[in-house]
Amino acid sequence: MKMLKLFAVLLPMLWLAACSSSPEKGMEGDVAVEDLSAETAGVRGQGADGEDMGAETKVVVGEDQYMGNELNDPSSPLSNRVVYFEYDSATVRVEDQETLQAHAAYLAKNPNLTLRLEGHTDERGAREYNLALGERRALSIRQILMLQGASINQFQVTSFGEERPAEEGSSEYAWSQNRRVELVYIGR
Repeated sequence: MKMLKLFAVLLPMLWLAACSSSPEKGMEGDVAVEDLSAETAGVRGQGADGEDMGAETKVVVGEDQYMGNELNDPSSPLSNRVVYFEYDSATVRVEDQETLQAHAAYLAKNPNLTLRLEGHTDERGAREYNLALGERRALSIRQILMLQGASINQFQVTSFGEERPAEEGSSEYAWSQNRRVELVYIGR
């Protein structure tokens, strides 16, 4: 009976030891593991600009910006790839309509392109609120572009909230520069 109990205890331990020490065919070598803790994701303020490859930059890793000739022509409205917003608003300003019409036509003409809409806010407001506001701003741009001919499959929407300011500081000028959506063309 003692032998049976000993066997019952040793068998699972032997099985576990065998599983952990003998790799399957094709599974040899080291496995890369990404640390997704709060500190590496920039939640505590460290690396909030994405320099540590935190949670925000995971979305865009490995994608190259697309820079077609028309996008680089300074006389074209396509060269303007930033849309600004009023305080606490996701409403697109009238002065940005021509730019958005040009981008919608460009996307309709180039269905192989993807446009990443990156929503941003100024530093005022709670982090969660600013992330939601940045998303609402990006979604309002997407809606306008889709109504003018772009396909929903051509968009990625990302909100960085207040985490990637274009202008440092706590002045009205800095805040106005940070309330924006950036249009980033990427290839497929």
